[in-house]
Amino acid sequence: MSTGVNEGGGEATVQAVRVCASGELVDGGLGVRRAARIGADEVVVFFVRYEGRAHGYLNRCAHVPMELDWAEGQFFESSGLYLMCATHGAIYAPDTGKCVGGPCRGGRLRALQVDERDTPEGRAVFWLPDGELQPAAS
Repeated sequence: MSTGVNEGGGEATVQAVRVCASGELVDGGLGVRRAARIGADEVVVFFVRYEGRAHGYLNRCAHVPMELDWAEGQFFESSGLYLMCATHGAIYAPDTGKCVGGPCRGGRLRALQVDERDTPEGRAVFWLPDGELQPAAS
């Protein structure tokens, strides 16, 4: 658990959300999807591993607000070096979310704060939600 300052200037608690065991994310491999919300809107976020680090993004292309994955969890293009939008072919750097090719060049995926830590069950990936983008109610 970590703390931050809310808009009123007081302390706000941010609850870390366990996403998966660290071993479930493989470099350039399948991602893990999770239901989330922005206000009243239901959305999906995803988590992938690239160059040994876990990264998370809102599953929404910067070009047109559509989900990126080809099939559930398939965010990387065939080389495993870039994330790719299945609809319009926009290509994103997995470590920054910046669009490096395609119709939204210069745009960026909305990044999530991700942390990996040891737990009693083993190493795991956690999402630290912000004030706007939150996990869906269970």
